[in-house]
Amino acid sequence: MSEANIVLPTLTSGQVLILWLVLVSALVALAYGVVLIRVVLAADPGPKSLTDVSDAIEVGAMAYLGRQVKTMIWFVAAIFFALFFMYRNVYQGLYLPLGISIAFLMGVAASYGAGYVGMWLAVKGNVRSANAALTSFKDAMELAFKAGGVSGMFTVGLGLLGATIIFLVFRENAMKVLVGFGFGGSLAALFMRVGGGIYTKAADVGGDLVGKIEQDLPEDDPRNPATIADNVGDNVGDCAGMAADVFESYEVTLVAAIILAAYALQESDFIAAYGQYAGMFAVKLIMFALILRGVGVFSSIIGIMAVRVPAGKMLDPMRPINIGYMTSAVASVIGFFVVNYLYLDDPRTGATDWRFACCASLGIILAVVTLWLTNYFTHPDKGPVTETAMAARTGPATLILSGMAEGLESSVWALLVIAAAIIGAMAIFHESLALQFYGIALTGLGLLTTTGYILAMDTYG
Repeated sequence: MSEANIVLPTLTSGQVLILWLVLVSALVALAYGVVLIRVVLAADPGPKSLTDVSDAIEVGAMAYLGRQVKTMIWFVAAIFFALFFMYRNVYQGLYLPLGISIAFLMGVAASYGAGYVGMWLAVKGNVRSANAALTSFKDAMELAFKAGGVSGMFTVGLGLLGATIIFLVFRENAMKVLVGFGFGGSLAALFMRVGGGIYTKAADVGGDLVGKIEQDLPEDDPRNPATIADNVGDNVGDCAGMAADVFESYEVTLVAAIILAAYALQESDFIAAYGQYAGMFAVKLIMFALILRGVGVFSSIIGIMAVRVPAGKMLDPMRPINIGYMTSAVASVIGFFVVNYLYLDDPRTGATDWRFACCASLGIILAVVTLWLTNYFTHPDKGPVTETAMAARTGPATLILSGMAEGLESSVWALLVIAAAIIGAMAIFHESLALQFYGIALTGLGLLTTTGYILAMDTYG
C-alpha cells in the first residue's frame, strides 16, 4: 500500500461541514491556551531574589532553542527541496509536490511552535508558582498546572489545525499531503526531544556532581552555575522537547488512522463486506478519526478545569491530578459513544456500530492503566520506591540492582498492557484486515485523545 495511490471519493457538503467544525475545535484549544497564558502572567512573580534566578534560566532556555533552530533550519531547507523534487517524479504538475513540501514545513513549524510556547510559559510560570508556594500550596499547584495546560492546548490545537487545513485545501488528495505534515512533526521532535534530553542530563549529572563534591554546594544551590543549566535543561528537554515529542505522536497516530481508513478502499475483504457502501463508509471512518481529535480538545479542557486543590490543605499533589485525568478520560469515552451514535452507523443495516467507540475506549483504558502503573512504580509511598530506598542503606551496588530491577519490571507490565490493547482491538474486528489495522489505530487515537491534559501533567512539574 502507498498513499500515492489513494484518492478519496468526493467529499459531501456534510463532510466539509465536519471539517470546519473540527477546525473550530482546534481554534478553541488555542483560545483556551491564550486564556491560561493571561492567567499565569497575571500572577505575581515575586521579589528580585526569585526573578534573578528565573531570568537566568529564561535566558539560557531561549539561547538553547535559538541555537537549535539555527542548526535545524539547514536540514529543514534541504529536506523541503528534496521532497519537492522527489515527488515531482511521482505526481504530475506542481500542485501536490509543492503541497507536500509546504505541509512538511507546517509540521516542523507546528511541532516547534508547540514546544516553544509551552516552554516559554513554563519559564514564566516557574517563578510565579515558586512565589505562590511561599503562602499557599493551593495557589502554587493550580498555577503550575495552568502553565502546563498551555503546552497541552497549543500542542493539540496546532496539530489539529494543520491536519484540518490540509484536508480542506486538498480534499480528495489530502492523504498524499498529510504524510509531509507528519514527517515534519517527527523531524522537529527528533531534534528537540533528543537534544534537549541530552542537554538536561549532561548539565544535571555532570555539573551538579562537581558542585556538590568539589565545591561542597548543596543540591540545587543557585550559586552553582550547573543548577541554572540543570533548570534550563528541564525546560528545553521536559517542556519544549516533550511537547514536540507528543505532538509528533499525536499527529502521526492521526495520519496513520486516516491512511488505514483510506486503505480499506483497496482491501478486498472490506469491499466485499460493505459492497456499494465501501467508499462512503471509508470516508466516514476518516472523518470519525478527525472528530475524535476534536472531542479530545474539550475533554482535555474539562480535565484541566477539574484540577482543584482544597484551600488550606497540604495533600498528595497526584490526587487532584489523578481526579482531573479521570474526569478527562470519562468525558472522552462519553464523547466517543455520542459521536459513534450520531455519525457512525452501519450503512448496510442503519444500526449503530458500537465497535469503533469501543476500540477508541480501549486506548483510554490503556492510558488509565499506564497512569496507575507509573504512579505505583514511582510514588514515594509505594513498594518499589521504598524498596529501592531501603537498598540504598547497604551501598551503591544494592541500590543499582534494586533500581534496575524495579525499572525493568515496570517496563514488562507496560508492554503486557500495550500488547493486550492491540490484541483486543484486533479481536473486535474480524471481517477485514483493514478494519483490524484501523481498530489498532483507533486505540492509539483513544490513548492520545487527552493529549492536552497529559502534557499539562508533564509540563506542570
